Amino acid sequence: MTSSDADLSRAVSHALRHEPWLYELELDEAGWVSVRSLVEALRQGHDWSSLTVGDVEAMVVGASKQRHEIRAGRIRALYGHSLPGRVERVPASPPDEMFHGTSPAAAEAIRVEGLHPMGRQFVHLSVDRDMAREVGARKALEPVILAVAAREAATAGVMFYAGNRKVWLADSVPARFIEVDR
Repeated sequence: MTSSDADLSRAVSHALRHEPWLYELELDEAGWVSVRSLVEALRQGHDWSSLTVGDVEAMVVGASKQRHEIRAGRIRALYGHSLPGRVERVPASPPDEMFHGTSPAAAEAIRVEGLHPMGRQFVHLSVDRDMAREVGARKALEPVILAVAAREAATAGVMFYAGNRKVWLADSVPARFIEVDR
């Protein structure tokens, strides 16, 4: 992904995850909006005057983190929403185990209280340790990797949702399904 693609990804994420009203966008209940509407909104005073639908499509296809998806001329953010209300998700059967990277201080609280979405709509979980370590490194120089017994939690009634191929979402995860990864 080029630096301009990374900048575009950040702008699209902001519009679709956090403050669509600043761009005069109306997301549907599942977080979708037409790609054309998004492009027009970004062109209007947001430093993207020459942006095209093709540019947005290329950014989505070329992105390593797969934060967005496009279907039938519509686009949405797959995860990371801090919008009021809640983006609808379809429950899915998770992998047996997933991971969550965090700071040592937060890990202590999580081991007692469980995982909660904090300022987001969902808890974010990684399918592998490397991704969890990368996420945790944003919070601490020496992140703690937590292992989540996702299949066991789902059997007990915890709802999981596929975000993309590396990120899964959950409403919350009780502490009894979480341990420090060894």
